[in-house]
Amino acid sequence: MTTTESSARAVGRDRVPVEERGGGWVGFAGVMIGLVGILNVIYGIGAISDSHFYASGVHYVFGSLHAWGWLLLIVGAVQCVAAFGIFARVGWARWVGILTAGANMIIQLLFLPATPFLSLAIVAVDILVIYGLVAYARRSYA
Repeated sequence: MTTTESSARAVGRDRVPVEERGGGWVGFAGVMIGLVGILNVIYGIGAISDSHFYASGVHYVFGSLHAWGWLLLIVGAVQCVAAFGIFARVGWARWVGILTAGANMIIQLLFLPATPFLSLAIVAVDILVIYGLVAYARRSYA
């Protein structure tokens, strides 16, 4: 390979449009926030309807299983709306996604007595969603 070919390839890499840089992270964040939103809606309905999925006889830091179920249902519905907005490249959806992922992290940490491993896994996904939206989504909306 000659130096002109290698320099031409280097210039070609620098000409990647701003919209494409980090597009994978933004897509990942949109898919994951939608998936977590759907799971939160399902788990919220299960907690409200006294499903036998959750551990019995546990003590929650604040409220009861019904209160956490309603909170999960509301946050999950907002996360589903934010996921559609992220895919549509709407500016407000990035901020709604960041806020709901942060709120969901707090909810899942307080929801640990009911489903410990699931809550920790969802917290890890929320951290990745926040990273993807903070680090790359601004470039996508420019």
